[in-house]
Amino acid sequence: MSESDLVIGVPSKGRLQENAVEFFRRSGMALLQPGGARNYRGRLGGVEGVEVAFLSASEITRELAAGNVHFGVTGLDLVQETIPSWADKVHLVTELGFGFADVVVAVPMAWIDVQQMADLADVAADFRQRHGHHLRVATKYVNLTRRFFGQQGIAAYRIVESLGATEGAPASGAAEAIVDITTTGSTLSANNLKVVTDGVILRSQAHLVASLTAGWSERAREQAAAILDRIAAEAAARSLREVRARVPEPAAAAAEAARRFAATAPFGTGGEVLTLHVAPGRVAAVAAFLRASGADRVTVAALDYVFDAANPLADGLVARLGTASAGHP
Repeated sequence: MSESDLVIGVPSKGRLQENAVEFFRRSGMALLQPGGARNYRGRLGGVEGVEVAFLSASEITRELAAGNVHFGVTGLDLVQETIPSWADKVHLVTELGFGFADVVVAVPMAWIDVQQMADLADVAADFRQRHGHHLRVATKYVNLTRRFFGQQGIAAYRIVESLGATEGAPASGAAEAIVDITTTGSTLSANNLKVVTDGVILRSQAHLVASLTAGWSERAREQAAAILDRIAAEAAARSLREVRARVPEPAAAAAEAARRFAATAPFGTGGEVLTLHVAPGRVAAVAAFLRASGADRVTVAALDYVFDAANPLADGLVARLGTASAGHP
C-alpha cells in the first residue's frame, strides 16, 4: 500500500462492525484482518491496495473530518453531532440499511401537559421562576440539541452533559428532560420517559461517508470508483428480480408491463425471450400477466449485481470532490 491508496474507516467492534462486514461482503469485497481481531489495520478484498482502518465510531468521524481516511462507515448522528460544518467537510455517499436509531427529546411520563415541543417551550419559559433554575436537559448530543431547541424557539434551558446513562438523569434529579438516541423506545419507557410527539431531532442510520478534506490522488479516486461500482451494482440487484418468458408479442407485453408494474426490458424486445426487471413484490403479478399474454412458462431469478453505465454514487462523489475547497491535487 502507498500513501496514494484509499483508506476506509470501519467500526472496530460490535454490531456495527458485523453489519459493515456483511455489507462489503454482499458487494463482493471482504474486510480482511490478516493479524486477527486485535489487528486494527486490514485490507479490502477485491480492490487492490485499499487499506482498512478498524476504529471506534467516534474515531471514524474525527478521522473523516481531519482527512486521514477517505471513506468511513459511521452513523449520521455522529457526523452531525461531532463534525462542525459537516456538510462542507464530508459527503454522505449512501445509506447502509443498518444502525437505525432516532435522536429524540424525552420528558417524564408524569408531565401529562407536555405532549409537543411547544408545550416544552412553555414549561421552559417559566421554569426558573417556579423552581429557581433553568430547565435542565441531559444529553451527549450537545450540538444537535442546541440547534434543534433553537429552531423550536427554546432558549431558557441549560444543557447537562451526560457521561453515563442519559435516560436515568430525570430520576436521579440531574435533569428534567433528556435528548438521547433510541432504537425501540423500551429503555425510555423503563425509565418512565416519553418521547415528545414532534421531538424526533434526527432519524439516523449508518452511512458510507466520504471525506472532502482527504488527499484524493488519482489512485484513490480510481479505487473509490471501483468500490462504488460494486456497491451500486449490488444495491440495484437487491431491488430487482429478473423475469423471463416467451410471448407472442414481446414489444407490446413489455410496454404493458412497464405501464402496469414499472417493469423494464433491459435488453430490448427483439429476442426470442423477453427479459424483464421488476421489483420483488410485483413478480407474481408480472408472471400472471405474461401467462395471460401467451407465455407457457415464466422463470424468475434473483440477481447478484446489476452494473449500469451510470453510477449515481460515484457521480455524486466526483461532483463533491470537484467543488471541495481543500485536500485535492
